[in-house]
Amino acid sequence: MKKVYPASYRSVVHLFWVWLLVIAGCSAEVLAQPGLQPPKVEQNLPELPPPTIYQIDTLRNQVIRPMSVDSLALINSLTTIRENSLPDSVLQQRDSVFYSRLKTRMYKHRLTRQFYDAVFQDVYNSRGRMGEVSQLEVNPFKVFEGKIIGDIYIRRLGVFGQTVYDTLRKPANWFERTGNRLHFNTREHVIRNSYLLFRQGDALEPNVLRDNERLLRTTSIFHDARILVLPRPGSKQFVDVYVITQDVWSLLPNGGFGGFNNFSVGFDQVNFRGLGHHLFAQVAYAANDPRQKLEYQARYTVPFIGKTFMTAEATMLYLRDLKQASVRLYRPFLTPDMKYAGAIELNHTQINNRLVTRNDSILLVPLSYNYSDIWIGRSFRLFYKQNDTDEKGRSRLVIALRNTSYTYNTRPNVTADTNQIYQDSHTTLFSVGFSRRKYVRDVLIYGFGRTEDVPIGESIAAIVGVDNAELGQRMYTGFNFSQGKYVRHFGYLYGLLSLGGYVRNNRIEQGVLSLESNYFSQLMKTKWGNMRHFFNTRFTTGINRFANEYVTLSSNGSGINTDGIGITSDALIGTKRWFINYENVLFSKLNLIGFRVAFITFANLGLASFPDRPLLSGPLYQGYGIGFRLRNENLTFNSFQIRLAYYPNIPGNTIPFRQAFEGISTLRLRDFDLSAPQIIPYR
Repeated sequence: MKKVYPASYRSVVHLFWVWLLVIAGCSAEVLAQPGLQPPKVEQNLPELPPPTIYQIDTLRNQVIRPMSVDSLALINSLTTIRENSLPDSVLQQRDSVFYSRLKTRMYKHRLTRQFYDAVFQDVYNSRGRMGEVSQLEVNPFKVFEGKIIGDIYIRRLGVFGQTVYDTLRKPANWFERTGNRLHFNTREHVIRNSYLLFRQGDALEPNVLRDNERLLRTTSIFHDARILVLPRPGSKQFVDVYVITQDVWSLLPNGGFGGFNNFSVGFDQVNFRGLGHHLFAQVAYAANDPRQKLEYQARYTVPFIGKTFMTAEATMLYLRDLKQASVRLYRPFLTPDMKYAGAIELNHTQINNRLVTRNDSILLVPLSYNYSDIWIGRSFRLFYKQNDTDEKGRSRLVIALRNTSYTYNTRPNVTADTNQIYQDSHTTLFSVGFSRRKYVRDVLIYGFGRTEDVPIGESIAAIVGVDNAELGQRMYTGFNFSQGKYVRHFGYLYGLLSLGGYVRNNRIEQGVLSLESNYFSQLMKTKWGNMRHFFNTRFTTGINRFANEYVTLSSNGSGINTDGIGITSDALIGTKRWFINYENVLFSKLNLIGFRVAFITFANLGLASFPDRPLLSGPLYQGYGIGFRLRNENLTFNSFQIRLAYYPNIPGNTIPFRQAFEGISTLRLRDFDLSAPQIIPYR
């Protein structure tokens, strides 16, 4: 896809948009600064009577001594993190108010503010343990299992100021207050009718509530979410549930300006009018482009329609080298308790496919095709490890059936020896698999302070099917195995093994073997901040791939934010490759008007070769660098990264030192859910 404006202009204009929004009131401090007065009570919160109420901390399986409170004080006290012992929890809440008032007074003057910063330390994301996982968490809702859910109350916090762990916090300045006024919070009925897995009158299931809390956090419209359960006064059977959510700032302008003859403008709205809908649109103009002067693209997504948890999406692209119209309706296995999942997609695409041949020549191959995809899956609960309450009911047997179709209208000539990847095909796949997954909450992994749900468990799946291809029918078989867990005093380790290919005339073709491993260390405290080490490696080899198929080490980015060396070169291709990414991230204490700062050091190493040369005999391509990232978790912006990298031996690279200012999307941890059976990708 061609950029219709210079990259330098794009970077400058992107930065301009960020600072414009900051000035307009769209930034916030991430450091915890509890306010002195409680926030305004929303109408949907109940007026609780003064009788005895039990405070329950959902992060730990603990009941705190009864106390008489009003409704607002109850909500605020419930959203404060408590330590393990009863006296500590009460003292911590009292100390939180004391230090909040002290900080407010001392921050009025420069000298006392500097003294406070030197002596006291705020709690990052209001978590006492900074994401350290010393033991597997116990489901905090277990004590209420089997109780009847009475009233469900929704508490929607502002984008800036408060957090789901400390609703006493108030917007610290005019920018934050203005940002909250300009943002349209997710509507209460949308949360209640589209995002909750439980209803009034249901028997409380601990795993359902915990999965629902995680589901809210993983959606793009919420910065964080928390679910609280309170026993109903005077009742041994009923409990009330409080759902506390905090939106992200949902509107992001985008575009670039290279002059009035070369510019683009658009926006990305992830929560249109508080309905949870996602609307993206962009228009670009290049007056000097002889092929196409005007480009535009748009996408509209409606997530979680009603209680079906189905998402509808429509996309239109009219770009120089890609024209596409598609509609899609899908429902994944969002939680282990979901029994059915599936999808249907219709797609028409015209593309100028860029192809690098093995003699290093570059071809533009015009293609036009229709694509359809439909699949359905069924999940069955397996009961094993009955005595382990954390594992009980979290294991699933999943079967799925899928049919895909490619029909080409425009393509190069296809024969048994050339251009085989462009043949018409109608593929039917069936998969059966086992999945076990649960989640541990942590912070400072890929995010900059938001709660992150780390999946632990394993999955194993076998795929079989038949491809009614234009050049003859062939069978497909594949296998996947993945596992991830925390290793005490070591960190988190994930591994994936994939093997698959077609079989025709007793011969394997288009086969692939892939091995992948990801690791991040425990969070280490330093005097400059908190630090983690990341290590990723992947080995991929093709088995009897077609002549115009290859994998590449070319990529953009750095460290774990790239799938290769971090530089683009047509020489970094082969039928097999092995690459290693290492990255050290220091989450510093710096806060630039709401943007947290992380310093990075990275190294990228890779090998690539064709069948006529052993992989280890080739040159070891290298990339090293340093940089820093900025991110405000309350905004939908990608993280911004400034890096300086050194590439000593990339073929054809005349500039070994390269600097970049770029936006990088937030990574997500690999899950162990099973969905549609798929051909193992060759990448």
